[in-house]
Amino acid sequence: MENSFGPNYASLEDTGFIAKYQASCFCGAVRYEVSADPVDAKICHCTTCQRLHGAPMQRAAIFHKRHVRFTSGSEHLVFYNSELNRPERILPCKVRCGKCGTPIADEGRRMWLAFPSLFDFGHPAVVPEAFRPTCHLFYGSRVIEIQDDLPKWSGHKNHSELL
Repeated sequence: MENSFGPNYASLEDTGFIAKYQASCFCGAVRYEVSADPVDAKICHCTTCQRLHGAPMQRAAIFHKRHVRFTSGSEHLVFYNSELNRPERILPCKVRCGKCGTPIADEGRRMWLAFPSLFDFGHPAVVPEAFRPTCHLFYGSRVIEIQDDLPKWSGHKNHSELL
């Protein structure tokens, strides 16, 4: 089933979709839910993520697009392809809310890299184990040292050198 965001995503009419987690931007205009745990979670230290997020690193939980369903506000999404320096939905691209500017996710060709800080894990927040990072990517570009036991890759996980 196709929805307003695209054919790779779950539709509001999909009766088999059972929401497991809900997420929203800061202002609440954009809301979505996922029906599964992330397939992986990572911390990226690449310079593109640093610049676009204004932070030393970016944390993402990775989902198959079929497990993502927008419940409101997909019309407020703004896209940016950093490779081509174009404000268009050319995959892969960055996704943010056009109303409040909150970074929502990185949209890949097949995957949705969600930012865990947008999920409602209750109060006080108890982040599920599946959302905890399994590694650091592009650690050679780090601006701060991270003291943890996670593998630190020079590039992509399993496709680069461990540092």
